[in-house]
Amino acid sequence: MRTRHARLTAQLQPPPRDERGSITLMFAVLFPALLALAGLVIDGGAKFRAYEDATAIAQEAARAGAGAVDRPTAYTTGAFTVSPAQAIAAARSYLAHYGYPASVTVTGARTINVQVTITQPTEVLSIIGIPSVATTGDATARLVTSPAGAAP
Repeated sequence: MRTRHARLTAQLQPPPRDERGSITLMFAVLFPALLALAGLVIDGGAKFRAYEDATAIAQEAARAGAGAVDRPTAYTTGAFTVSPAQAIAAARSYLAHYGYPASVTVTGARTINVQVTITQPTEVLSIIGIPSVATTGDATARLVTSPAGAAP
């Protein structure tokens, strides 16, 4: 009886499907998505760190430039203003240490703007033809001469 029952059960079950290669197909479909996700995580994090570095460098260079007071004017009139030539020279001197492309501008008598660009090579995205990503950090510093932060 058992053999007859086993034969009937075997006849009622569908024949086994051939699943060879299904893992390969699934891997081929999912690999590009996983690669893109890894690229976003790894290279996106590197770009974010480069942005933070560019912003920090720009802030410090702007502070260095804003401290370049026009001394002759301050001594003769008592007015504290930024010497444009000295401010740009001080900011560029600070930026020279890092070697990144940057622009320095003096706006008005008390404000200096610095913009730093960092190009970060990619680790994962270079596989799909993106060799690097660029990010820009900028900062503005203002010469302050009173404790409350207001200009006289």
